[in-house]
Amino acid sequence: MDSAKRTVLITAHTGREPAVDSARLVIQRFIEEGFTVRVMAPEAEEIGVPGIDVVPGNPAAAEDAEVLIVLGGDGTLLRAAELARPAGTPLLGVNLGHVGFLAEAEMADLAEAVDRVVTGRYTVEERMTIDVKVRANGEVLASTWALNEASVEKRDRMLEVVAEIDGRPLSRWGCDGVICATPTGSTAYAFSAGGPVVWPEVEALLLVPNSAHALFARPLVVSPRSTLAVELLPGTPGGVLWCDGRRRIDLPPGVRVEVRRAELPVRLARLHDADTTGAPFTDRLVAKFDLPVQGWRGRVRGYAAGR
Repeated sequence: MDSAKRTVLITAHTGREPAVDSARLVIQRFIEEGFTVRVMAPEAEEIGVPGIDVVPGNPAAAEDAEVLIVLGGDGTLLRAAELARPAGTPLLGVNLGHVGFLAEAEMADLAEAVDRVVTGRYTVEERMTIDVKVRANGEVLASTWALNEASVEKRDRMLEVVAEIDGRPLSRWGCDGVICATPTGSTAYAFSAGGPVVWPEVEALLLVPNSAHALFARPLVVSPRSTLAVELLPGTPGGVLWCDGRRRIDLPPGVRVEVRRAELPVRLARLHDADTTGAPFTDRLVAKFDLPVQGWRGRVRGYAAGR
């Protein structure tokens, strides 16, 4: 594949020396292959490799880039998603953190991941995102979005909230908060709060009460066409809204947080082969959560396919 005019954007967690070292190796390889390599200004100074295009750290950095390669953990990838989403640029995460659920490759796979990009042997999948609005008396006070979740949380004391689905009240809870998540976010905060794991290709929204003092406080999986809402009752203490753990909005008593599916997805580069769709996520669960699978023998030989 001709790489003469191909461009990649590389971002790294520069607070970690392994990420900086890896970025230098990756940049050098892409330059040798004839790629234009972009690095954002704050990181370029830390990485210190000649021959790169230094660009401002804003969404324009990802425009016309073939891939945005992220060297770090899930937090670094969520930061990179803010750049890649408006441009529609696929993210390829290389995990240098702890769990790294959003990453496609581990540190040991770095050379193979670069080879796959150079030769074009990767696929791109779209992940659902959510639009989030905060309203007071019908007026929009703030708007944002999330890839993983929008989390309404207490500040000091328990919140009193009413949850709503599609314009109808569901239940009132005294709780630490309520998490509205995507399938991608089902393995993040929502999972820690007792929510289910949802496979990424399933189109759905999750509503997960967090430490609710109530008999009915089970996590819910609803239609991707639904609108979720969480109302803070007027007498409750104020709360805070976190989106992907990065964007914060203070919530005074009486406000309403509305969550619905967004039109603009986040695109992720995947290195698995097209004919193995579905299997990698199961393998990812086993690896990331260290699940016991000893004793598994697989399908018995001769068992009819599809049965």
